[in-house]
Amino acid sequence: MAKELQVLNALDVAKTQWYHFTAIIIAGMGFFTDAYDLFCISLVTKLLGRIYYHVDGAEKPGSLPPNVAAAVNGVAFCGTLSGQLFFGWLGDKMGRKKVYGMTLMLMVICSVASGLSFSRDAKAVMSTLCFFRFWLGFGIGGDYPLSATIMSEYANKKTRGAFIAAVFAMQGFGILAGGIFAIIISSAFKARFDAPAYQVDALASTVPQADYVWRIILMVGALPAALTYYWRMKMPETARYTALVAKNAKQAATDMSRVLQVDLEAEEQKVEQLTEDKSNQFGLFTKKFLHRHGLHLLGTTTTWFLLDIAFYSQNLFQKDIFSAIGWIPKAQTMNAIDEVYRIARAQTLIALCSTVPGYWFTVAFIDRMGRFAIQLMGFFFMTVFMFALAIPYNHWTHKDNRIGFVVMYSLTFFFANFGPNATTFVVPAEIFPARLRSTCHGISAASGKLGAIVGAFGFLYLAQNKDKALADAGYPAGIGVKNSLLVLGVVNFFGILFTFLVPESNGKSLEEMSGENEIDEDSVPNVEPRSHNRTVPAIGKICHPLVGLLLHDSVYICFGHPLQPLDSQGKPNWIRDDALNNLLLFTFLVPESKGKSLEVMSREN
Repeated sequence: MAKELQVLNALDVAKTQWYHFTAIIIAGMGFFTDAYDLFCISLVTKLLGRIYYHVDGAEKPGSLPPNVAAAVNGVAFCGTLSGQLFFGWLGDKMGRKKVYGMTLMLMVICSVASGLSFSRDAKAVMSTLCFFRFWLGFGIGGDYPLSATIMSEYANKKTRGAFIAAVFAMQGFGILAGGIFAIIISSAFKARFDAPAYQVDALASTVPQADYVWRIILMVGALPAALTYYWRMKMPETARYTALVAKNAKQAATDMSRVLQVDLEAEEQKVEQLTEDKSNQFGLFTKKFLHRHGLHLLGTTTTWFLLDIAFYSQNLFQKDIFSAIGWIPKAQTMNAIDEVYRIARAQTLIALCSTVPGYWFTVAFIDRMGRFAIQLMGFFFMTVFMFALAIPYNHWTHKDNRIGFVVMYSLTFFFANFGPNATTFVVPAEIFPARLRSTCHGISAASGKLGAIVGAFGFLYLAQNKDKALADAGYPAGIGVKNSLLVLGVVNFFGILFTFLVPESNGKSLEEMSGENEIDEDSVPNVEPRSHNRTVPAIGKICHPLVGLLLHDSVYICFGHPLQPLDSQGKPNWIRDDALNNLLLFTFLVPESKGKSLEVMSREN
């Protein structure tokens, strides 16, 4: 039985207004900073090796030892994982706005501190760098569930997907900005402090001023976050938190009246009914949550986990792949600053041609195609292109074919971003109840960062040459780049399978997805039982004679079937189902035997 609040309905049906774009910019600049800070470290790790781990007389420039490289690359992800869980939970307890400012200030302080790592001794510098990058990651982690939740609760249901995706798309600009800024800084230092290549003069190839390059690149990440702090503090708390969690109908109506510039009634009695209804009081660790949202949470966590193994492996170790195919010259043929320039140029080109467009394709199409279709398509093409790179890998290493390799590699990024990298961020902010929304998004995001840690730590070792003599200094023999790409292809394939656990939320209000606007049928007499709020995505226009099961309430669970019920606009609905109906996809394996003889079916004739 629906009891829709006027203030929430006003948000759902509101036309796109200036406050929507303001919210996108305020939340998006946090993600701009997140991406800059997380990915800029990959631009300077080779430089850190040259500066602090130089070995006199060595044939190759100094490089970070395996344990140090793993720590420098992965410690921010450990912090991010912790921050996503902690601030996600805190956002549901204290409110989105109160926690939002904390995460931003932590990011600003730790970005600056990362570049001020103490001493010139290698051990001291790496220790302090890792310490501050952990806490930087902790702040970044909080930004994930809070930004997504705030944007989803402010947006209207017609364009909600695009708004949340636009916030996340700022990550693309952050990656791009990191590369461009590294190009500018390295170019300026290279012009001012010329140095010979390592093979000409090993010691002189790394000028003392190179120590400023990595510090400046890391510290600049604090600027965009600092610039948006004031505006974050000016944002009112979301109406959904104020009304449904804090139970303050008057404040919710006042805040949204000011934002939407309309008069809204404070429906205190209705809020009291909704919040006191037993069906809306279950917690995270309850059977009711497991029954309603257990498969949803499993779907969002597994798909994000699998995506980030592949996505962060590719992003953090582009430089190793480019070196392996010869797109970046051998380290000994360059000086330290020139190497930073070339790595930044390669990563900027990838970001410009594939990463950024992929994000904005999602923004453009997510409310037309739906979340499920985009995620499935993205995982599918990531799998295809990864195998296309891996299987004929030796072909791509030839000089004449390197451009083709880069094009194919770029397409995996394009379909990651026009695919699961965006949708895994959007969906958890839409399908869970308001009182658990930030927590569940944090859990899903933390699962993703666990995948990023697996990718960041694992790929360092996996991608090493099978011949230990040809592996990087200090590393054991690995399985090679080719086999590593095959592993990532398999990971992406599993992402396709787990996508079928994720419901479609396109065009529905947050309360429709979570069931928060409904009163428990046990408390209301003569009300027909409602079906559980689980959804199975329809699969295009595929038809099969045996496509559905007739349930007790005479509703067909169909996949692209003409009998599929239509909504008020004549478009197919996403069908409700019971817990095991996700398995109905296997129905496509069963042949139709109606009207046929046993011999025709068994081919005995």
